[in-house]
Amino acid sequence: MIENEIANKVIGIGIEIHKVLGPGLLESAYKESLFFKIGQSGLYVEKEKPMPLVFEDVTLECGYRIDLLVENKLVIEVKSVEALNDIHLAQTLTYLKLGDFKLGLLMNFNVVLLKQGIKRVVNGL
Repeated sequence: MIENEIANKVIGIGIEIHKVLGPGLLESAYKESLFFKIGQSGLYVEKEKPMPLVFEDVTLECGYRIDLLVENKLVIEVKSVEALNDIHLAQTLTYLKLGDFKLGLLMNFNVVLLKQGIKRVVNGL
């Protein structure tokens, strides 16, 4: 499965979750729900995946963690905030660059319609 196919499947799962739970919950509730439903769909998903930083040929554990990594290809950053801003986008792009991933989804569940809270983030490599 390529990144776009995985992303489309995950977006569908996210919309299902949002229809049931609605906006206003903590980020952790949406992350756990996504983790459960993505795994249930048959896709391989990792939660809180450690992302080391390589600096001057030294691998540093700085505490970076990807919210969800699907099929070792798609980075998902889950938010439940009033509005997404540049720092959220930068955080997702950083994970893409550190892991050499091509595609990420920045998903803000604190919106009326989830499609308004999804941003696709592409690593220009």
